[in-house]
Amino acid sequence: MTLILNSMEIKECVQFNAELIPIIEDAFKSLSLGKTVMPPILRVDIEKYHGESDVKAAYIEGLDSFAVKVASGFFNNPKLGLPSSNGLMILLDSQTGVIKSVLLDKGYLTDVRTAIAGAIASKYLSNPESSTVAIIGTGIQARMQLEALTLVRDIKNVNVWSRDIKKTHAYIEDVNKNNKLNFTAFDNTNEVVNNADILITTTPSKKPLVDYSSLPKGIHITAMGSDAEEKNELEPDIIKNCDVYVPDSQAQTSILGELNHAIKNNLIKSDMIFNDLGKIIINPELGRKNNDDITVADLTGTGVQDTAIARYAYSIAINKNLGKKVE
Repeated sequence: MTLILNSMEIKECVQFNAELIPIIEDAFKSLSLGKTVMPPILRVDIEKYHGESDVKAAYIEGLDSFAVKVASGFFNNPKLGLPSSNGLMILLDSQTGVIKSVLLDKGYLTDVRTAIAGAIASKYLSNPESSTVAIIGTGIQARMQLEALTLVRDIKNVNVWSRDIKKTHAYIEDVNKNNKLNFTAFDNTNEVVNNADILITTTPSKKPLVDYSSLPKGIHITAMGSDAEEKNELEPDIIKNCDVYVPDSQAQTSILGELNHAIKNNLIKSDMIFNDLGKIIINPELGRKNNDDITVADLTGTGVQDTAIARYAYSIAINKNLGKKVE
């Protein structure tokens, strides 16, 4: 019997709140402890339409099910009145491979687990008193990363930059409806970080948007837009010169993330080993050492996050008796 869940049912099951933080933390810990089977990402690029589709999967030792996820990002879609992200997840039985559930989430679960990962990175790597965040981008992750960040930090000020100042103001107007925060629009990426405690980059940019020289002491950076070989939001010198660099999965960031560009520019040796996010969660002392440290979390998105959130959604759906069962 397979349970089919539509997007509305999934949103009823998975609320965007702090309850998701330990679920995704546990997934990262399993990855760091070597208790997972996580193959390389399969990606199809559709350059003609500025789009891509990724397939991610992971089995976590001891769990009775695992997820295979297909996620798409087509970045011209907003011009067509469509969301840029889409996708679905398939939950399979770990022992038999039987399909337990198909989750037609339209990319919602991916967006949620990505934003929660950003919150986790800031929870462990930013200064606890951080109150000002700079956000580069105005898409769905620019919104969700901010919302997730407020779960772990008392944010008061939000600096925003995008390539289109009209979109920046529209973002601020939209997000400010549900937040009592002080928003400021910027037209320069290096100025947007001047007084920031945290920087979140959320774009599919193929050229660096932020220079190392512009970073204030003590800033934490969550870079989550660079999830393909050609994408690059941070000047590679940032990876070389930061005090703490933390990948979600170094096997991925050395190919897809910001680390990839530092290696290509001969700023970081390809055999250098970094503590990944799971290790930081297990032992926070491996992360930030003092208030002046510049820290970077390089998030490319992992299959363990998908397995964790798909299993969570499925368990809630079973308890709520949601979905359609098919033979």
